[in-house]
Amino acid sequence: MNTNTSTNTNTPIALITGGSRGLGKSAALHLAKQGVGVIVTYHSQRAEAESVVAAITALGQKAVALQLDVSNASAFAALADQVKTALATTWQRTSFNYLVNNAGSGVHAGFLETTEEQFDSMVDIHLKSVFFLTQKLVPLMADGGKILNVSTGLTRFSFPGYAAYATAKGGVEVLTQFMAKELADRKITVNAIAPGGIETDFGGGAVRDNAELNGMLASLTALGRVGLPDDIGTLVAGMLTSTGGWVNGQRIEASGGIFL
Repeated sequence: MNTNTSTNTNTPIALITGGSRGLGKSAALHLAKQGVGVIVTYHSQRAEAESVVAAITALGQKAVALQLDVSNASAFAALADQVKTALATTWQRTSFNYLVNNAGSGVHAGFLETTEEQFDSMVDIHLKSVFFLTQKLVPLMADGGKILNVSTGLTRFSFPGYAAYATAKGGVEVLTQFMAKELADRKITVNAIAPGGIETDFGGGAVRDNAELNGMLASLTALGRVGLPDDIGTLVAGMLTSTGGWVNGQRIEASGGIFL
């Protein structure tokens, strides 16, 4: 799936994992609006991914959607090969500029009830994937590129039931610092963004669909509401396309000011 509307080989290109819905979709569309070509990965929602590609096409940019299960590290080498092919055939390029490690899913279980299988799933999806997928993709990134790892506000504050998820995301934040240090010789910056509660289908759509939970989170937030996908999508696009490349190795929370 690709479009062929732009021929500018200098167009920056972003790769967003989990780009078929939610925060990843919003980021993809806002990047396209700023003149960025986009590769999105999707797990099982092919139709949704095709819809994102079509929307990016309508904005005048090229886009490609590739299937990826981030819980399966053995698939990462093949994904890198597919990215290399997509860059050559769609953009006549050998490198891309921005990587957003966004794909993920949640587990809601109390600490005492969390199973080893649930814990391993969170580590594989949120931490191991960021580590080893980025390993495979960095050789395809241009010098001076930018990486954004999506973390969570739950690494700063806690709600019962999210221990395994938040623990994996805490690892992502530590990894972000090491990546920033070790990729600095190529002038690639690495930062983590930490959303608060967002109205998406994440976690079964609890924040979006549970009015009591939504209201409780809004009451704890300085700006008086929970977040929307575009609150994060615009942040991702701004951080990647701005010239403010001096921010590096940082955790940036985007929660509207919860628990201040």
